[in-house]
Amino acid sequence: MKTLKRKNINLRALEPEDLEFLYDIENNESHWEISHTKSPLSKYVLKQYIENSHLDIFEAKQLRLLIEEKSTKQQLGLIDLFDFNPQHKRAGIGILIHPDFQSKGFASIALNMITDYAFNILDLHQLYVNVTTDNTKSLSLFTKHDFKKIGEKKDWIFSNGKFKNEILFQLIND
Repeated sequence: MKTLKRKNINLRALEPEDLEFLYDIENNESHWEISHTKSPLSKYVLKQYIENSHLDIFEAKQLRLLIEEKSTKQQLGLIDLFDFNPQHKRAGIGILIHPDFQSKGFASIALNMITDYAFNILDLHQLYVNVTTDNTKSLSLFTKHDFKKIGEKKDWIFSNGKFKNEILFQLIND
């Protein structure tokens, strides 16, 4: 599918060989705030998740794709569509780039790709994203891609003994 391939990266379905990468990402405590996780996940559970990731987005109401550097097949991160609602033509977006590959433009390319896919293939009308006010990289990324701030949830995320505000962004396909 051309929508999920660009000159230097692909967005692709999870494969069994992605287990170690997924295990490292999901069990990195610094990511738990954004994933709302409180405990580690076993390789067994993640292996089952990968085995069931073949479910269609219309059935599972979510889609997780691996962001991969095209020529080397290096795993760069993950991008998700979640809270998929075909009736109201909307979904949420989550993106995580491995720290070793941040600030190299991969998130921006992947976001363009998933946005094109959501609007042109899934026929969605809008995408949304929630970002804590201290996540400057994500705030910059989504603002750069014309997501509009539509509100701020006060004391929404409790992390490391304090509350954080969370900004809600929306991108509407006109």
